[in-house]
Amino acid sequence: MSTFLSILAVIFMIATAGVLLAGLRNMMVGGPGNTSQKLMRMRIMLQAIAVAVIVAVLYFSR
Repeated sequence: MSTFLSILAVIFMIATAGVLLAGLRNMMVGGPGNTSQKLMRMRIMLQAIAVAVIVAVLYFSR
């Protein structure tokens, strides 16, 4: 169970970094603000899920 959650945590961290980079790229090229807002909301959601999974990893690793 702990190994599965660890892999899941890494996946969510990579997804968060990917969305962050996409948002930065959108901002650098002068993309639409609506897209930036959607990417920011998605990043916050992925961060929250990643933190929850990391807490679950720490809880179940005992």
